Amino acid sequence: MEQVRARGYWEQVWRRFRRDKVAIGSGVFLILLVVAAIVGGPIAAHFLGHSVNDFNQDAGSAGIQQLPVGPLSHVRCGGFAIPPPDCIAHPAAKQLYILGADGVLGYDEFLRLIYGARASLEVAILSTLGVMIIGVLLGTLAGYYRGWIDTVISRTIELTMVFPALLFIIALSATVGPRINHITFGIFPQGVMTLVIVFTLLGWFYPARIMRAQVLSLREKEFIEAARMTGASDARIIKSHLLPHLVAPIIVYSTLTVASYVLLEAGLSFLGVGIKFEPSWGNLLSSGPDFYTTRPLLMVWPGLAVLLTTLAFNLLGDGLRDSFDPRAAQH
Repeated sequence: MEQVRARGYWEQVWRRFRRDKVAIGSGVFLILLVVAAIVGGPIAAHFLGHSVNDFNQDAGSAGIQQLPVGPLSHVRCGGFAIPPPDCIAHPAAKQLYILGADGVLGYDEFLRLIYGARASLEVAILSTLGVMIIGVLLGTLAGYYRGWIDTVISRTIELTMVFPALLFIIALSATVGPRINHITFGIFPQGVMTLVIVFTLLGWFYPARIMRAQVLSLREKEFIEAARMTGASDARIIKSHLLPHLVAPIIVYSTLTVASYVLLEAGLSFLGVGIKFEPSWGNLLSSGPDFYTTRPLLMVWPGLAVLLTTLAFNLLGDGLRDSFDPRAAQH
C-alpha cells in the first residue's frame, strides 16, 4: 500500500499556483523584463554600436519632412555629434535603429525603452518595498497593541489618506526637486530616489490598514493565547506567530502595488514632474505626441511597455491571491 505523504502549506500553494498558466506566463514575462532592464541595455548597445546617450542628427531629422527615422532604419555614422567607437573605426558604416529614433535629437528608441524599463521598475519596486516595510510595521503595532498606539497610528493614517499627494509631488519637483534628483547613490538614474521617497511617504497607509485588520483578527486566535500563556514576549509573538501569517497578504498586495507605481511613475514623468533627464517610459510617452500623426509608433512602444507590465503584475497578483486563498477563487 502506497504511503500518503502530507503536503506542507507552501507546497500546496505552489501546486495551486502552477496550475494557473496565465499567472505563470505573467511571472515569466516579468522575470525576462527584469533581466532585460538589468543587463539588456549594455548588451543591446554593444551589438548596435551606439549607446543610449548617443544622438544622431541624421536619425532625428531624416528625409524631406525632417522626421525621426522609423523602425528598422539604417542611419549613417556622419550624424553623430560624438561618434561612437564603431563609427570611428568604420566612418562609412550605418547604424541600425530597431524601433527608430525617439525624436528630433535622434536617440535610439529601442535603447531608451530598455533603459526606461530599469528606471520605471526601480521606482516601482523600491517604492513598494518602502511602503510595505512602513505599512507592515505600523499596521502590526496598531493591531496588536491597540489602545493609544492604535489611536495614534490610525489618526496618522487618516491624515495621510486625505493629503493631496499629486500637489505635493508637483510642489516638491518645483522647489527642492533639483537637489534631491542628484541623490543617486551611484547606481540609480537621477530622479528615481525623489519619486521613491515621495511614494513611500504618501503610500504606506493602505498596507498599514490591511495589516492592522489582519492582526486584529489574528491576535484573538487560540495559538496567540497559547503563546501568551507560555510566557512568550510580545516581540516573539509578533515575530514568530503573527508575521508568518502575514506573508500571503504581503506578497499579493506587493505585486499589485508595483503595478500601480509603474503606472504612476509613467503618468508623472509624462506630465514633466517625474524623471526628467534619464530615459523612462513616462518621458518617452511625453515626446510621442509631438509626432502622433507622422510617427504614431513613438507613443505605441512605451505605452505598450507600461500596459504589458502593469497587466502582468496584476495577473500575477490575482494568481497568487487564488493560490494562497483557494476559497476566494471559488466565489
